Amino acid sequence: MQIGMLALGVGFAAEAAGAKELTIESERLGFASLWAPEHVVLFGRYGSAYPYSKDGSFPFDAKAAFLNPFVALAFAAACSSRIRLGTGICLVPEYHPLMLGKIVASTEAMCPGRFALGVGIGWSAEEFAALNIPWERRARRTIESLEVMKSLWSDDFTSHRGEFVDVEAAACYPKPRMRDKLPIVFGGESKPALRRVARHGSGWWGVNLTPDETAVRLEELRRLLSEAGRKLEDVEILISPYTRSCTRDDLARYRDLGVSEIVLMPFALGRDWKRASEMVADLAKEYVEPAARLG
Repeated sequence: MQIGMLALGVGFAAEAAGAKELTIESERLGFASLWAPEHVVLFGRYGSAYPYSKDGSFPFDAKAAFLNPFVALAFAAACSSRIRLGTGICLVPEYHPLMLGKIVASTEAMCPGRFALGVGIGWSAEEFAALNIPWERRARRTIESLEVMKSLWSDDFTSHRGEFVDVEAAACYPKPRMRDKLPIVFGGESKPALRRVARHGSGWWGVNLTPDETAVRLEELRRLLSEAGRKLEDVEILISPYTRSCTRDDLARYRDLGVSEIVLMPFALGRDWKRASEMVADLAKEYVEPAARLG
């Protein structure tokens, strides 16, 4: 089992010095991956419910720094040589797919073979409204966007006429090293989210789930994958315990369920690099080393 971390581009890692140190230290300490979250704008108040808190409140102040994830990841690529880099998550329906396809391919060119596109459909209706993007049918917009991007990444010319995209014979280079097989990891725990994984994803990322809750979702995912002619073994499974405790026994339980990577979300790292570096080292001792022994 491997351990990743969702921490790039926020807090101390929203500045060049912090992002550089986080990347170098994470790679040195044996973390398998670094992920960058995404929000274009934040708000002081939300009518939308954040799905990973008991009261639906978003755990960041409106003035919290969020780098664009692709800028953060391209910077991290220049500071590393082995660690996997990914979006955690990219709000795909907030982009035009031709633009996003170019951004993804350009980012992957900076870290060929070690980029993953973490995908979500978004939870903040306020953010979509601010961007003048319809909240309705954002899931279908996401899937159509991925279809277009996969064509951009693999075909000499892309033509597509759909509900959201109309393009004829467009060429986009460079192509990612893995072309249309570039890893696409869907976030979300609902049945529709799991269905998207089964039909369109190479991975699933579940958040705020205990081993028992993960087991329930995996049974549902197994059924949906079977309907799609696939197997659970075909899909990479990532879990973020997030606010839930995660003991060494829990690591073993996740591993036995088929989870390949635990992604820590240490948002308490804050803006002080000295304190944050100590916390990253502690996380490596608490999780990376025990996980490596599990195999």
